[in-house]
Amino acid sequence: MSPTAPHRTAPRRPPRPAVLLAVASLALASAGCGTPPELRGPAPAPTATAGTSAGPTTPATPTAPPNPVPPPPVVPSPTAGSDLVATACREGPSGDRVITLLRGSADVLPRAVEVRVRTGPLCAGNWQYTVLRVTGHEELQVVTRGRPGALELVTAGTDVCTIEVRVAGPIGIRTLACDAVPGGIPGA
Repeated sequence: MSPTAPHRTAPRRPPRPAVLLAVASLALASAGCGTPPELRGPAPAPTATAGTSAGPTTPATPTAPPNPVPPPPVVPSPTAGSDLVATACREGPSGDRVITLLRGSADVLPRAVEVRVRTGPLCAGNWQYTVLRVTGHEELQVVTRGRPGALELVTAGTDVCTIEVRVAGPIGIRTLACDAVPGGIPGA
């Protein structure tokens, strides 16, 4: 061909399907796709081929994948259990302290009404649950929190299962305030 002669290109043929398949397989293999080795099952047992002795064969026993290691047991901290169940307050407020709060700054009970403690205070964490008998009225449930000297009223009434109690209250208090049967024994 002379240097000034126009260069002709041959028409292109589409690639053959077998070539496309080989290229795609090679691309997938080099991309690292597939099941990770730790998730693959056991390798198949070798089989006898023609020309080998035909003796009795025993089936290959598949090896079981290693058992996953269970997580360590949860060991609750010494104070974590105090939130699970409400019990009689050892260091918590007395029933009289709860009544004083309700008659004082909380302004829930008038001074002239007679009030007696029916249940509690029961403590879970730093929260308390008390049921009071109020003469001439329904029983009054009271949920408080804090130390006896700095007691804070959370809620008081005939239904004390408020959003604050459900969301922030310890399990023992939530159980008494939200799950107890009306007129039943709290915590029973």
